[in-house]
Amino acid sequence: EVQLVESGGGLVQAGGSLRLTCAITGFTYDDAAIAWFRQAPGKEREEVSLVHSVDGSKYYAEGVRGRFTISRDRAKNTVSLQMNSLKPEDTAVYYCAAAHPFPINYYLTESYEYWGQGTQVTVSS
Repeated sequence: EVQLVESGGGLVQAGGSLRLTCAITGFTYDDAAIAWFRQAPGKEREEVSLVHSVDGSKYYAEGVRGRFTISRDRAKNTVSLQMNSLKPEDTAVYYCAAAHPFPINYYLTESYEYWGQGTQVTVSS
């Protein structure tokens, strides 16, 4: 059984940092995408970042590039998202997602089969 469990969310002031971690069990495929999505109230879920499970190639949404960093620890089977210089507009529930094989439309929620429960990130102004 595949399980993705997010941790690390919380309340932070604008300009602060948070580190989210996704612990993955039952999913060790090559050629997979591990992604972070977020969903703010009243908005659609959007991709924030992803990493290829093997070659480590990364993608960042334009609004977080330069502030967020995704990383993977293959030994621990975790993927983390370091979020710096947080802004109030980063407030959302953040979800970890996994897909195998690496999807062509990697930015679409429907490309991902496995999802975590989400973790709340709130950035106060």
